[in-house]
Amino acid sequence: MSRYWSPVVGTLSPYVPGEQPKLQDLVKLNTNEHPAGPSPKVLQAIRNACDDSLRLYPDPGSDRLRQAIAANFRVQPDQVFVGNGSDEVLAHAFQALLKHDRPLRFPDITYSFYPVYCGLYQIAYQTVPLTEEFCIDVQDYLPAAGEAGGIILPNPNAPTGRALPLADIERIVAANPDIVVVVDEAYVDFGAESAVDLVARHDNLLVIQTLSKSRSLAGLRVGFAIGSRVLIEALERVKNSFNSYPIDRLAEAGAVAALEDTAYFERTRQAVIATRARLTADLQALGFEVLPSAANFVFARHPHHDGAALAAALRERSIIVRHFRQARIDQFLRITVGTEVQCGRLVEALKNILAG
Repeated sequence: MSRYWSPVVGTLSPYVPGEQPKLQDLVKLNTNEHPAGPSPKVLQAIRNACDDSLRLYPDPGSDRLRQAIAANFRVQPDQVFVGNGSDEVLAHAFQALLKHDRPLRFPDITYSFYPVYCGLYQIAYQTVPLTEEFCIDVQDYLPAAGEAGGIILPNPNAPTGRALPLADIERIVAANPDIVVVVDEAYVDFGAESAVDLVARHDNLLVIQTLSKSRSLAGLRVGFAIGSRVLIEALERVKNSFNSYPIDRLAEAGAVAALEDTAYFERTRQAVIATRARLTADLQALGFEVLPSAANFVFARHPHHDGAALAAALRERSIIVRHFRQARIDQFLRITVGTEVQCGRLVEALKNILAG
């Protein structure tokens, strides 16, 4: 604690991102990056954008990108907000839409950035326990379960990978018309139903997505939100009081190309889904319990082997997975769906570890 700090700084518990280790012959399955690279059209678009125009500021409204997102999701451009990764979009949503007198509600096991944002923006919150099967119970988010100032739910949830049906999402949104419901869809393209179509019926719904996962663009940092005009205006007011140029010229060029190359997107996401099914079956054959996943990762535990010990043993073999030291899930490993070769190395390593 320094005397130079603002008072809030000492109270913060910052988010800890997944490790980016520098090991030889690494199998990196800990941060849910896409195993395939970006579309070749994305790379070409970025090369084409590397010209004298980089001396100029980017478009503060990111109009070309907003139009591409709007066309992709069949909404109007003024229903789209873009930011420097979905984490920035989430940060603006917490400040602009989720800070109220009543507490914000979200699951007890979920994206661990949510309580960090609450600490930063001094937002009161309540966590709602997942069921014994690590599912979100819709009843817990209906008004009878408690008054809330806002609700945020990832779908699929992270780190569990479990998804809610669209009908359940709409039940929550429709039952809470006087508060904002944010649905964080970072992993939606790997097997869940997007709530974007519900935006036309519910002006209290904000859907947030990213190009980091299913579009293979984690290195560009592009995220976006879709919602009613009144919600988007709130995000824009906060953004323009913070950073009016969040998307740079190269990121916008690459993001637009990624959204336009639907064939590459579909082919690569289906490959991840197929590999996930094989990885799940291989882990189950080794005795692991694997939660049903609609994401590009699986969440698994072994009934006879400690999760932290398994993660450490894998690391000794240059295979990195994510282990959370959190109550209820400290025996689980979150394993990114990598390439077939990477997943094969993981399974072989686990066979050796479990054999003694």
